[in-house]
Amino acid sequence: MKMKAAQAMVEIMVKEGITTAFGIPGAAINPVYQYMEGAPIEHFTMRHEEACVHAADGYQRAKHEPALAICSAGPGATNFVTGLYTAYIDSMPVFCVVGQANTNQLKQEPFQCVDMPDIAKTVTKKAWCVMKPEDLPAIMNEAFYVMREGRPGPVLIEFPLNVQNAELDFDIDTYVPREIPVVKPDLAKIKEAVKMIGESKNPVIIMGGGCFISECCDKVVELAEMLQIPVITTYQAKGGIPEDHPLNAGHAGIQVGQPIGNRVMLDSDLVLAIGNRFSDRHTGDLKTYCGDRKFIHINIEPSQIGMVFEPTLGIVSDAKLATEALIEEVKAQGLKPINPARAAELPALRQQLARKTDYACSPMMPHRVFQEVNEAFDAETYFTAGCGITQIWGGQLQKIDKPCKYLPSGGAGTLGYEVPAAFGVKVARPDCNSVTVVGDFGLTFMGEEIAVATAFKKPIIVVVVNNAYLGLIRQNQKGYGFEYAVEMPYNQDGTIDYVKLGEAYGCVAERVFSPEELQAALVRAKASTEASGRCYLIDAICIKTQLCDMGGSIANIKSWAPEE
Repeated sequence: MKMKAAQAMVEIMVKEGITTAFGIPGAAINPVYQYMEGAPIEHFTMRHEEACVHAADGYQRAKHEPALAICSAGPGATNFVTGLYTAYIDSMPVFCVVGQANTNQLKQEPFQCVDMPDIAKTVTKKAWCVMKPEDLPAIMNEAFYVMREGRPGPVLIEFPLNVQNAELDFDIDTYVPREIPVVKPDLAKIKEAVKMIGESKNPVIIMGGGCFISECCDKVVELAEMLQIPVITTYQAKGGIPEDHPLNAGHAGIQVGQPIGNRVMLDSDLVLAIGNRFSDRHTGDLKTYCGDRKFIHINIEPSQIGMVFEPTLGIVSDAKLATEALIEEVKAQGLKPINPARAAELPALRQQLARKTDYACSPMMPHRVFQEVNEAFDAETYFTAGCGITQIWGGQLQKIDKPCKYLPSGGAGTLGYEVPAAFGVKVARPDCNSVTVVGDFGLTFMGEEIAVATAFKKPIIVVVVNNAYLGLIRQNQKGYGFEYAVEMPYNQDGTIDYVKLGEAYGCVAERVFSPEELQAALVRAKASTEASGRCYLIDAICIKTQLCDMGGSIANIKSWAPEE
C-alpha cells in the first residue's frame, strides 16, 4: 500500500518495540511527528536536544528497552552528539532520528543543514541518511539490528524532509525485525579458563557493566559462591553484588575505586574479568595493575579483548552464556572452593578499610551527604551520576544493593547527564524513587530538564552537593602547582540561589547546612514527590575545598579525608 515514508518510519518503530520517545519537534522532522501523534508512542518534549538522548539512555538502563530520541536538523541534531557519545561508550542502545533539509540541498549549505552521519560516525555504532523513500525499511531493519547486536550502542538515522513526505509501497505486515544472534563461548576455552582458576591461589572476579546488559549478575555471584572467589565490580557494575555479601570486594580503580577493591586486586594472582573494558579509571598504571597475574577476559565484542593489554586468555561471548558455561564446567571438573580462608576474611577487611563518612561538621563534608543518602533510600531507588568530584564520591561512598540501580555516565563522564537521565528513569520506573546527586556546577548543565520532569508529573529528587568549586579540576590543577578559574563563591553566598532555581523549574526546594537537616529534608523529599508529583531539590551546603581520594595507580591512592 502507498504511504508516506514518515508514516512508514513510525509504523516500523512501533513494530520494533519503541513505546517511548524523548524529543523536540521542528520544521525538519514535523512529518514524522504528524504520524507519531496517533501512534502508541508516548512522547516527552524536552528542553534541550542533548537531554533527549540522555533521557532515552536513562530509560534504557532502567527498563532494558530502547527508547527513541528525536529532533530537528542543524543545531538540534548536533546537540545530540554528547548524548550519543555517552550512550556509545557505555554501550546503551538508543534509537536516534534527526531531520534534514531536502536531498537536493545537501551540498549547498542551506539553513540548518549539516552532515550528521559524518559527524556522528565516531559516537554511534552506525549512522545513515535516507536518500530515497524505498530505502527506508531496509535501513530501519539494519539500524535496529546493529543497535542491539553484539556490544549494543546508539544508532542514528538522518531523514531529509522531502524523503519524509515522499511515498513508497509498504505494508507493515511484511516487515520482520531481525533476530539478534547469540554469541556463545568456545567451550574449549571455557575448560581452559576453569583449569587456570583451579591452579590459582588468590583469584578474583571482576564484574563489568556487560553483566548488567546481559542480566547475569546473579550468575556471576553464583560462580563466586561456588568457588569462594572475591568479586570486584567496575564502576559501571556498581550494585552487581549486594553491599553486605560476604564476597563483595568493592571497586578497584584510581578514582571511583575503594581501598578494599584495590587491596584484593593487588593480592590476586588471577583475574577473571567478565563484561568489562579495562578502562583507564579502573586500571590506572598498567604495570602495577597487571603485575605478574594472569587474566581471563570475557567480552562480547572481539575488539575489546587485547585493546588495553593482552590477556592470558580471551573469550568472545555473551557474559551470561559464558558464566553459565563456567558454572557447568566447574561442576564437571569437580572444582572445590579456592582459598576459602581468604574469602572468610573479606567482610572484616571491608569494614576495616571503609572510608569514614560520619563527619558532624557544618558546612557538611560531602562524605556525610552520601551517608545520609544511603540511609534515606531503599534498595529499589535509582541513582544517576554525571561527572566531577561529586561523581567520584558517589562511586566511592554510595551503597547500592541491586544491579542497574546506579546509572552513571561512566565512560564519558558527562556533566548534564544526571537530570535528564533521572527523568528517563522515572518514566521507565514511575513507582520507584529516581534520585540524582549532582554538583553545583554540574546542575547548570541540563538542569532545565527538571522543568520537564515536573511538567509531566514524573518527579525526581535532586541533591546538590554545593561546594562552590570545580573540585575535580581544582584537584588536577594542584598537581601542576596552581589554582585558577575554579572557585565559585557565588554558588554559596546568595548570588546564585539554587533553591530559587529549583522553584523556577517547578520544584519544591530547600537549603540545608547540617547532616541532621539533610536527613529530614530527604524524608520530606520522598513524601513530597509522591504526594505532589513535583520534583524536589535539596541544596546541601558543603565544605568548599575538600579533595577526593585518588592516585596514579591502585597501589598509590592518596587519601585527603580528615580523621575528624
